[in-house]
Amino acid sequence: MITVQNISLQYGKRVLFDEVNIKFAGNNCYGVIGANGAGKSTFLKILAGEISPNSGSVSIEPGKRMAVLKQNHFEFDEFSVLDTVLMGHTKLWKIIKEKEEVYARPDFSEADGIRASELEAQFAEMDGWNAESDAAALLSGLGITEADHYNPLKDLSGTHKVRVLLAQALFGNPDVLVLDEPTNDLDLQTVTWLEDFLLDFKNTVIVVSHDRHFLDTVCTHIVDIDFGAIKLFTGNYSFWYQSSQLALAQRSSANKKAEAKKKELQEFIARFSANASKSKQATSRRKLLDKINVDEIQPSNRKYPAIIFNPDREAGDQILQVENLTKTSGGEVLFKGLDFNVNKGDKIAFLSKDSVALTSLFEILNEELEADSGHYQFGQTITKAYLPNENEEYFNVDYNLIDWLRQYAPGEKDEVYMRGFLGKMLFSGQESLKQANVLSGGEKVRCMISRMMLSGANLLILDEPTNHLDLESITAFNNGLRDFPGTVLFTSHDHEFTHTVANRIIEISPNGYLDKLMSYDDYIADEGILAQREELYK
Repeated sequence: MITVQNISLQYGKRVLFDEVNIKFAGNNCYGVIGANGAGKSTFLKILAGEISPNSGSVSIEPGKRMAVLKQNHFEFDEFSVLDTVLMGHTKLWKIIKEKEEVYARPDFSEADGIRASELEAQFAEMDGWNAESDAAALLSGLGITEADHYNPLKDLSGTHKVRVLLAQALFGNPDVLVLDEPTNDLDLQTVTWLEDFLLDFKNTVIVVSHDRHFLDTVCTHIVDIDFGAIKLFTGNYSFWYQSSQLALAQRSSANKKAEAKKKELQEFIARFSANASKSKQATSRRKLLDKINVDEIQPSNRKYPAIIFNPDREAGDQILQVENLTKTSGGEVLFKGLDFNVNKGDKIAFLSKDSVALTSLFEILNEELEADSGHYQFGQTITKAYLPNENEEYFNVDYNLIDWLRQYAPGEKDEVYMRGFLGKMLFSGQESLKQANVLSGGEKVRCMISRMMLSGANLLILDEPTNHLDLESITAFNNGLRDFPGTVLFTSHDHEFTHTVANRIIEISPNGYLDKLMSYDDYIADEGILAQREELYK
């Protein structure tokens, strides 16, 4: 379907890709992974023809149509929502516009009639009569209400614009679908809808995502961009991660015989295949894991941060008491009458359809915002650390990273001590001397995590902690929180992160709240709770 031949791309001395050869074909979904800066989005732009490589070529099978998720959120501002989706099928849209132009001619001629007839035939052949209803169904599935379908795109919020552009890419059953971070700004229900859509999609999908649950659900292959090379692996993300970690451990065991290594890998494949068959994963449906050759499994060259939270003191039995807490913003109620008691060992995922409500709650608990009414009280033994959603204010300083972190260190700490914490977050050597005010989004979050580890807190408050992080950092963060012996209050759009960390769920709305002691997957699967959640937002 798509053939990449000898692609190379270099910016100055930095080589992103070197002599890359790969094919994407059939009813497969390819998840493109790689560390921040590895070139994932750049690779997708090469496939879409938006960037030209220094050498090599990309070819698509003749007659096949590619659709790409647009990243420019203002490109279609002057068009209606429905028209924006229809424009995703370029050929059909041209026919629609030409039809309108021909029929609008005041001196409609016989030649115009012939041309109109030709256009009508092409329109019917492309199922044009169902185009608007198909586009409307896509929009509704992505949470865009029918009332907005004929409004200008510029009238929608940024998050809803993203959903319309996603509908545009999905529209018209393209032969190749290229998606760069399609789950950004989507809530749980919409992500589930997209997963189901892609599982039923019969053509080729190439997707970049940091959402591990999404990659596990939809992907049949993993495309790993690492050190200028691109390697193709069969299976979903979890299979790639676990098998590559096993291969890495085997490589470290120099005394292990080849046959023993091979047997261990074969047993791993068998176990994974059996587990996958119990879910809706595309990998199990197509039984690809059964065809894997052990020789395909290679250790990853990835470096994972060492995220380890060690509290300086153990918390007592009194953690946090919240009573009748209420907050409004701009005349709108964010939450009201919020009552809960945090117990020792709780790791609570906070949910809401309004992210502002969650951020406001966390800012209140971190003493950065005042509630309208109610109060809260932390226990005497509690020390807290906060990871905000927006961190720009922390980095408007003229410090290198060692001095930046030193300002948060308790007592006098030498440079070696600071370098140790930065090194755990992969800022080693000269990297630790970078200026704090020139960091990327992912680097800033890693610095904030270093700051949290340095604090020795026994209660962590985390507002969308996986934003801007690559898969390696998300995985390490996830593992660090699971092992953390203290208390965690957090919100995250990352399904896997939420499910594996949280043992309690609190969902808040303007009309009330739910508080359930259970895992995230159990919470969203419980039909009784689903009915209660619907009542929350009426």
